[in-house]
Amino acid sequence: QVQVVESGGGLVQAGGSLRLSCVASGRTFSSYTMGWFRQAPGKERELVAGIDGIGGRTYYADSVKGRFAISRDNAKKSVYLEMNSLKPEDTAVYYCAAKGRISINTPDYDYWGQGTQVTVSS
Repeated sequence: QVQVVESGGGLVQAGGSLRLSCVASGRTFSSYTMGWFRQAPGKERELVAGIDGIGGRTYYADSVKGRFAISRDNAKKSVYLEMNSLKPEDTAVYYCAAKGRISINTPDYDYWGQGTQVTVSS
């Protein structure tokens, strides 16, 4: 089992950048596929980005492709989401998640953080 804790959310103006971080517990972090989700008020939770255990494969939702970048540092048991060119529609609670399966573009994650708020003002 793994526990994840997100940080790095906040308020930013449109066009700005933020970097979210997620630290995981457990001894086998590199065996977990990691993902970032977001959920805006009144909307379903959306898989924003995913990365495999060694960081060799990544997935991005079309809505963030070219603006967001997911990465991981297995030595630090951490995964990051670099968000650039932020838009008001990126406003949401962002969640870090982990799973033991290898698919990086499906939303079937097992372990979830509590979320961090990202607000983009226009």
